[in-house]
Amino acid sequence: MWYFAWILGLPLAAAFAVLNAMWFELMEDDAIRRDRLEPHEKP
Repeated sequence: MWYFAWILGLPLAAAFAVLNAMWFELMEDDAIRRDRLEPHEKP
């Protein structure tokens, strides 16, 4: 029955990895967009 853990675990781990990568890309794009709209003043 160990194969049930593999059948269920591998797709869940892969889905988590993909969603995590998409989240970090979204956060990076949002930071870039904010910097373009509101440039920080450098002293």
